[in-house]
Amino acid sequence: MPTIYAISDGTGRTAQQAVKAALTQFKESNPEIKRYGNILETEQVQWIVEHAKAENAIIIHTLVTDKLREELVKSARFHNVEQIDLMGPLLHRLSDQLSTHPSEEPGLYRTLSDSYFRKIETMQFAFKHDDGKRVDTIGQAEIILLGVSRTFKTPLSIYLAFRGWYVANVPIILDLPIPKEVLQISGQKIFCLTTYPTRLAQLRRAREEHLGGITGNYADPVYVRKEINYANRIFNAHSEWRKVNVTSKSIEEIAAEIIALLPKKMIFEEDADDEE
Repeated sequence: MPTIYAISDGTGRTAQQAVKAALTQFKESNPEIKRYGNILETEQVQWIVEHAKAENAIIIHTLVTDKLREELVKSARFHNVEQIDLMGPLLHRLSDQLSTHPSEEPGLYRTLSDSYFRKIETMQFAFKHDDGKRVDTIGQAEIILLGVSRTFKTPLSIYLAFRGWYVANVPIILDLPIPKEVLQISGQKIFCLTTYPTRLAQLRRAREEHLGGITGNYADPVYVRKEINYANRIFNAHSEWRKVNVTSKSIEEIAAEIIALLPKKMIFEEDADDEE
């Protein structure tokens, strides 16, 4: 029974999965599948073909670059090795139908898939760690937002999570200490959301009216000022924590300011592009 080489200029996972899916239709057959990824040079193609010939193997490939596919076809024909191209015919047909040329950039599917699944994970993380929940695992966050009520902690968390960040937020409540778990985290991850008492009181009055005036002293200017002062005392006691004034700023603006304050080693490629 011949061995099957699944090769690609990406990870090779797509070729391997396609082979496995096809083999389910051949119940009596169970050939060995050898996966070779990151095939980016013609010398690698030639090495693959020579080894396939020695093992009497079949090559199944998902190479996206014309140069490598052509080299593989030529070399396989020369060495009398069977090769099956899964990607070339599809790319050519799509190119005709879409009236454009493929980028021939390896690994794009994996990049898109990784980004998509990371966003699912970060969104779930943000919901689970909203408003001080699950502080026992808050250390897994890449960004931690602190602030009194109505300083946009939750919408910021969701927005940043959608951008691919693991975010948690913790409320500052008058005369209550912040969770000890927060104090054990690197200050570079912690961002203190501040605003002016008068503006915060206005926002809370709007919220109070929406709720029918059953919020107690939540929107009282004197209480609001006390709460802001209490939060600022906590923030000022930790020099590594970054302060971000959210007054009259959009969620996008605040998020951009937070990302700009992060250590450069933490910045994603897409966020680095946004800064340029």
